[in-house]
Amino acid sequence: MPDDSLLLVARIGKPHGLHGEVTVQLHTDVPERRFADGAVLRTEATAGSGVPRQLTVRSTRVHQGIWLLAFEEVPDRTGAESLRGTRLLADVAADEPEDDEQAWYEDELVGLSVLTTDGTVVGEVGGLESRPVQDLLVVRLTGGGEALVPFVEQIVPEVDLEGRRVVIDPPAGLLDLNRD
Repeated sequence: MPDDSLLLVARIGKPHGLHGEVTVQLHTDVPERRFADGAVLRTEATAGSGVPRQLTVRSTRVHQGIWLLAFEEVPDRTGAESLRGTRLLADVAADEPEDDEQAWYEDELVGLSVLTTDGTVVGEVGGLESRPVQDLLVVRLTGGGEALVPFVEQIVPEVDLEGRRVVIDPPAGLLDLNRD
């Protein structure tokens, strides 16, 4: 388990090309800063996978809207394949802007209670899916199943980390879309 100063900034996907590049699913609003050449990121991977405890960014680029990273420690596609599913963590305590009250990390949100504006508990946050247009909260519903809730102020008017809750104002039917 990572310490409190480390937060998830990306998850590694599949390899891209022959020279060690990998696709990443972003979990940060500032990828240009987090993945600057020379940045050192801690890793979280399956025990025994052989993934180094940290990786140094060799290069970063965006290809057809997908972020691609290459690391000093990974010279080829075979090495890149071994990174699949690895979580990349950054030490954000020292350089995080303090004035951005509208930015949350997945690790901060997972496990928070989700309730509607009238106080009805509907579930808990199970994850955060980063999408090109907007992020989606994955809500594990108390009655079973999951709902994907657009993480926009009109639908999620309040995130209370101290109170361990997220307040949502879902349009009619939103919580029923993924139920069987």
